[in-house]
Amino acid sequence: MNIQTLGIFLATCFFLSATPGPNMLSALSMGVRHGLGGAAWGGIGMCAALGMLAALSALGLGVLLAASPTAFMIFKWLGVAYLVWLGVQALRAPVPAEGEEAAAASAVTGKGREGSRAGLFMQGTLITASNPKALIFMAAFFPQFLDPAQPVAPQLSILVAVMLVIEFGWIMTYAAGGRTLARRLSGRRATLWLNRGTGLLLIAAGLLLALAAL
Repeated sequence: MNIQTLGIFLATCFFLSATPGPNMLSALSMGVRHGLGGAAWGGIGMCAALGMLAALSALGLGVLLAASPTAFMIFKWLGVAYLVWLGVQALRAPVPAEGEEAAAASAVTGKGREGSRAGLFMQGTLITASNPKALIFMAAFFPQFLDPAQPVAPQLSILVAVMLVIEFGWIMTYAAGGRTLARRLSGRRATLWLNRGTGLLLIAAGLLLALAAL
């Protein structure tokens, strides 16, 4: 793989990752509810799932999924249901009474039960892993940047590593925006609107996934 090909791949990934989709809307929501620390664990989960999907696409499962509309639809609607469920949970999250702003602040920084590292890691993993479009996309995307005259495994490893670094960078950028919003708003009414906003973001992410088609 030459430098020019790698540069084109880097630029393409940079702009594709920046596009608001289920991952980025979820990262924004995590930034609002759990701060940068919590969002980082969610982002690690998303990237772990992306790496897994890249490996599966290399094994040809993306092509198989693309050839099976039924499997694609089952996979997709499971992901939609999960994102919408997360959104409903955020909409129904309890709002602290007056004088309990400290507890609310703790929730925003991810110190409560909702913000456990393992829970956020698993949430990020499931959000990304339940998107069949990502698997099909990578099965079609990566081969365009591979040189068939050279060993495929080292090239694919480089491309996946670059993709994950860029993806995590954008995840944290979106999360930082969410954290900034949460810090600027305080009080019971603000917490209520933050819950509503993050719930609607997650439901919107589910709707985006619902629009995915073969």
